[in-house]
Amino acid sequence: MDLEAVLALWDSPVDERADAVADFRRYYADPVPVNGVPVSAEGLVARARALQAAFADRRTEIVHRVETADRVVIGFFMHVRHVGPYDTPFGRVAATGRPLRIRVNDILTVRDGLITDIWVMSDDVDLLRQLGKLPSSV
Repeated sequence: MDLEAVLALWDSPVDERADAVADFRRYYADPVPVNGVPVSAEGLVARARALQAAFADRRTEIVHRVETADRVVIGFFMHVRHVGPYDTPFGRVAATGRPLRIRVNDILTVRDGLITDIWVMSDDVDLLRQLGKLPSSV
């Protein structure tokens, strides 16, 4: 699996692609379970579009990468600027213009060159602190 190409699907503007759904199907099973919930390629494109509407200047910094025959585990930071509404576990947060560093861990199962299962764990508490929705002492 070409991890850099997969990350580019999320980092580069999805609406500038000739066929974003086909691009996602090149690397992801359709549907692919995300935290146990099946998501279609169209759904992945919609998620990428929503993230790109909320966050500009996205850059992914990989901190940890572990690979086995059928798994890729990455720990990374998404460096972004908050430019649009973002839905959080505590409701929608209007754009703040703030630069953010979002800590994320992904566990990807890979079969026949496709990502067939995804577990995503992000540090929502730290993100909500950065957005000013939680005090820094929580």
